[in-house]
Parts: sequence; C-alpha cells; structure tokens
Amino acid sequence: MIEKLLTWDRETFIYLNSLGIEEYDYFWSFATNLSTWVPLYIFIIFLFFYKQNYKEAFLKLTTVVLMLLFVLVVTMLSKEWIGRLRPSADPTLNKLIRVIKTSPEFSFVSGHASFSFSLATLTVLFLKQKFKWIWVLYIWPIFLSLSRIYVGVHYPLDLMMGALLGVLSADLFKGFYNKFIARDSKSSHL
Repeated sequence: MIEKLLTWDRETFIYLNSLGIEEYDYFWSFATNLSTWVPLYIFIIFLFFYKQNYKEAFLKLTTVVLMLLFVLVVTMLSKEWIGRLRPSADPTLNKLIRVIKTSPEFSFVSGHASFSFSLATLTVLFLKQKFKWIWVLYIWPIFLSLSRIYVGVHYPLDLMMGALLGVLSADLFKGFYNKFIARDSKSSHL
C-alpha cells in the first residue's frame, strides 16, 4: 500500500513538473518565495485590526505567531525524522525533471504548505464573521503549494500533508485561543 502511494506520488510529481514552461520559470521562482508575499502578510495584519478592538486583534495575532512557530518546529522535526529527499536532490529523479530551485534540507512535510495553510486557515477562522469573502485567501496557499511542484522541490504528498498539518494546527490554536485567551480576556474585564 505504501509503495503504491509513493509510486503514485512520484509519477504525479513527474507529470505535473513536466507541464512547466521555461518562459514562466522566473515567475514561479519569484512566486514560490515566502518573502514575495510580504504585502499579503501586511494586508492580513491590517484585516485583524480593521474594525476590531486593538486588544482582541493583538491577542489573535499573538495566537497566529505562536501557531506559526509551532508549525515551523513540527515541520523541521518531521523533515529530519522522515528524511525524504527532495525531488531535486534525488539522483534517481533529478535528471528526469525540471529543477528550478534546490534545497539541502528534506522535503516531508512541506514547510511552505504548512505555513501558508495554517496562516490562511487561522485567519479565516478568526475573521470569517467580519469578512464574508475571507475564504478567497485560500487561493494563496494552493497557488504557493503548486509552485513547489513547478520548481522541483516537493512531491504532492509533501504538500498535501503540509496542508493538513497547517489546517489542523490552525484548528488546534483556534481552540486554544477560545479556551484560554479569549476567556481570560473577557474575565479580566469583569
């Protein structure tokens, strides 16, 4: 079963990666960097403070930062524990694929997917009552995850499990916020 799944993962990666067009390499290289998205992060921070009391916005953003640190640690530990080579670093594969970026670290789970899906999910959970359109934010982590296949550094399963880690982490930290932070914040006003 695991062998079939890994074969599917490898074949799907090869197929999707081969769809790349050389003229778009610069665009995808630019789009795959987390620092490219700084304007989006600033916009998300703005949304937290828009029409919301500053203390609540600050507590929610603190929860987001704690969650992102948690996701970073879990991602790094899983990469070291599982030790799966990136497609671009796999000598049996890197001559068959388009490699736009390389990285010395392991690939499972994708840090880009876990980071972006956790940030998008917790933002949606916190702001869905204020902004009905906030679900559009999910375009970003999907796009970012696909870019990781294009540049040759992640298999689909790396991305799917990274997305799952991100969504579950956001749900965990939303529960943590509701149970401890929001409750304590309300009781301190009494």
